[in-house]
Amino acid sequence: MKSDTQIQQDVMAELNWEPSINAAHIGVEVSDGVVTLAGHVTNYTEKLNAERAAQRVYGVKALAVEMDVTLPGTSKRSDADIAQSASNVLRWTTYLPTDYIKIKVENGIIVLSGHFEWDYQRNGAADVVRHLLGVSGVDNQITLKPEASASVVKADIEAALKRRAHQHSEAISVEVQGSDVTLTGVVNNWAERDLARNSAWGAPGVRNVHDNMTVTF
Repeated sequence: MKSDTQIQQDVMAELNWEPSINAAHIGVEVSDGVVTLAGHVTNYTEKLNAERAAQRVYGVKALAVEMDVTLPGTSKRSDADIAQSASNVLRWTTYLPTDYIKIKVENGIIVLSGHFEWDYQRNGAADVVRHLLGVSGVDNQITLKPEASASVVKADIEAALKRRAHQHSEAISVEVQGSDVTLTGVVNNWAERDLARNSAWGAPGVRNVHDNMTVTF
């Protein structure tokens, strides 16, 4: 079991190792395995990359993010310009049914709403707009339309876990109520946790995934 001091040092080293992050502007605090990132970054992508870098470190149980996105003068754009750019890039992304997407921009934060059939489409919409110049945040409010019965969703998720997680799939319990999925159990690291979540989101008809899994080290 790592000490908080060791986790802090490892997170700081991981931030310094990631070339897309200016680690000098990010502070790291750790308490009982819970990491807090604070400071300023120059764009939303850098903030996301810092979060992902911290989560890669073994021993991190949870992550609190208190970083601000402070755009340099050359990156500042009007909300109208950002909204137009977001509309264009979404329209150019061939796997997204853009007729079902609504865009709102306020203070550089893009709010996406509407409904899709698949979670990869919902995540894809957020992915293509978060890297636009001037964006300081993305609020993804796109919902999914249910299409499968609870029994089918449960069977699909359990089969996916067995295919991908092998011996660890038995430690994860899947409960389905309507279009909501609840995952419980113990996983060995963040990668296994993400695998279980992605398996759940990959089932057609799933609108919400409640992650009650715990990470043990």
